[in-house]
Amino acid sequence: MLDENKVIVRIPGWSSLSSGVPLRLVHGGRAMVVVRLDDEVFALEDRCSHQDVPLSQGEVDSGHRTIECWKHGSRFSLDDGAPSGLPATRPVPTYSASVEGDEIVIVLPASD
Repeated sequence: MLDENKVIVRIPGWSSLSSGVPLRLVHGGRAMVVVRLDDEVFALEDRCSHQDVPLSQGEVDSGHRTIECWKHGSRFSLDDGAPSGLPATRPVPTYSASVEGDEIVIVLPASD
């Protein structure tokens, strides 16, 4: 049973999502970046914690499992959102993401 404080988002097209290419999605006013790495999927808030710029415009480093902010070069872990370089010092929120059939399933906190 799903917690009433959570929202499930189902996005079709897993098979068409290229590995290592960030995808920006907006659901209920919440922007997120979705990244496929081979058979894994990750979802993070699409906003650098240093400045309000979209991470989905940055590059993914598959080997280090990070996404880079295009503006100042901060990198964030796809696993937990932790920054691995300045100028960012705060993590970005991550969301639970999985694959069911050809859908990406993301669990978001309910809106405030």
